[in-house]
Amino acid sequence: MTARRPFDLAAYAQRCRSGPCFICAHLAAADPADVHHEVYADEVCVAFLNRYPTLRGYTLVAPRAHVVDVTGDRALFRHLTDVAHDVAEALRQVVPTERVYLLSLGSHQGNAHVHWHVAPLPPGVPYDQQQFHALLAENGVLDLPDAEQADLAQHLRTAIATPEA
Repeated sequence: MTARRPFDLAAYAQRCRSGPCFICAHLAAADPADVHHEVYADEVCVAFLNRYPTLRGYTLVAPRAHVVDVTGDRALFRHLTDVAHDVAEALRQVVPTERVYLLSLGSHQGNAHVHWHVAPLPPGVPYDQQQFHALLAENGVLDLPDAEQADLAQHLRTAIATPEA
């Protein structure tokens, strides 16, 4: 069992609502603190490990362009869901997974840049700790060493590049 650390939800909400877009900052690499471990990238979108994971392998998939309406562009929506599918399948190969959660969260008030959450629920999690409970940072985020995240990202990149038949 990986240790959890407290998460300052108030500070996070303040940053989301008043700071720069975290996805655009990641893509611009304007601040080294905003760089995440990428698992996939193409000319349209990027997928990277969540900096505040509640589940090991929790990945975000986002368009490179700052888009705020998840279904506004059908072709983009389909591409993002195709990439989310590929990430989910790679997670199932690399991380013990009972169920993969797929959500698009955020709003025009904060975290407006469209992004999909791809979160692998490990086997054996008690039912009362699954679903939304498993995703809530208020319950703490995993304290994963950067080297472990880098290794996981590499395994996911390999799995995405060589999908199982």
